Amino acid sequence: MAAARVALVHDYLTQRGGAERLMLTLAKAFPGAPLYTSLYEPESTFPGFRELDVRTTGLDRIALLRRRHRLALPLLAPAFSRLRVEADVAVCSSTGWAHGARVTGRKIVYCNTPARWLYQSERYIGERSVLNRIALFALRRPLLAWDRAAAASADRYVASSRVVRDRIAEAYGIEAEIVPPAPSLTPDGPAAPVAGLEPGFFLCVSRLLPYKNVGAVATAVAGLPAERLVIVGAGPDESRLRRSAPQNVTLLGTVGDAELRWLYASCAAVVAASHEDFGLTPLEAASFGRPAAALRWGGFLDTVQADETGVFFDEPTAGSIRAALIRLRERPWDVDVLRSRAELFSEQRFIERIRRIVEEELAR
Repeated sequence: MAAARVALVHDYLTQRGGAERLMLTLAKAFPGAPLYTSLYEPESTFPGFRELDVRTTGLDRIALLRRRHRLALPLLAPAFSRLRVEADVAVCSSTGWAHGARVTGRKIVYCNTPARWLYQSERYIGERSVLNRIALFALRRPLLAWDRAAAASADRYVASSRVVRDRIAEAYGIEAEIVPPAPSLTPDGPAAPVAGLEPGFFLCVSRLLPYKNVGAVATAVAGLPAERLVIVGAGPDESRLRRSAPQNVTLLGTVGDAELRWLYASCAAVVAASHEDFGLTPLEAASFGRPAAALRWGGFLDTVQADETGVFFDEPTAGSIRAALIRLRERPWDVDVLRSRAELFSEQRFIERIRRIVEEELAR
């Protein structure tokens, strides 16, 4: 098989999140590029991947791993070490695995964050089982060695935000350029109302994981009985959140893009309490003219402007979030300012810069 001019590599395609939306944008930047990944479950990720040339590792033959990719953790490093990508340039979108692929040409790593389970393990694991903690402890030393060797194999690193750039420097001693991803969900597209919801609610769009702090958001809104919170997303914490959700909180699970557009357009504001690498949801909300209440941390510092496009809270606790929501309700928001902020992170800007980076590597 002849080498591709440009190829794409991603950790796994088994869920819907910002990293997967970024990969769809990269695919748009390089039409026809093959996309290599460890696991691909079409039903649980974005439908846009069905139109791409997705190539998987042998792990994909195990249905259980496609449904529960976290079980594959001990197997992913070996799988990517064996993966050979025939391309002049490979763009690897990584949160810990894709940067380990072997590439015949140049390797560019778009780092969403260095592996959380290695460098932010307590926050990533949260309240998970003792068995998970033991497994991570046993694997941590060999995975650290593998991860740093994988990072050293790259020709160029690109970071999504300032906090990720700083983590890359600390973990690997590599200086990375910041190229922020674009909000791929914009008002340009069909919208479909969600039955049973009246406009004016707070909206939380997040995978349901411990470090996302969605439970704290639900508790915050429970103390504001006149308000309603709508949560969009799925993940390991979903069953616990459903059991504990107060009456004014609705969990929708996974929704399509048309429903999500309606939710953004119909909400009063989004609430983002996650320890996030890049503050994507406030940008998506801003494109619809909606402000955000966000944690003063990480990627949100790059995407939210205090008192212009949103308000910050200093801790992911119910009391801090509740106070921010009250402040947000007390002031008017300029729709033009919000939309102008989102336009600074346009998809076209992202595509143009990523293409220039690839062209520079092709010329070497």
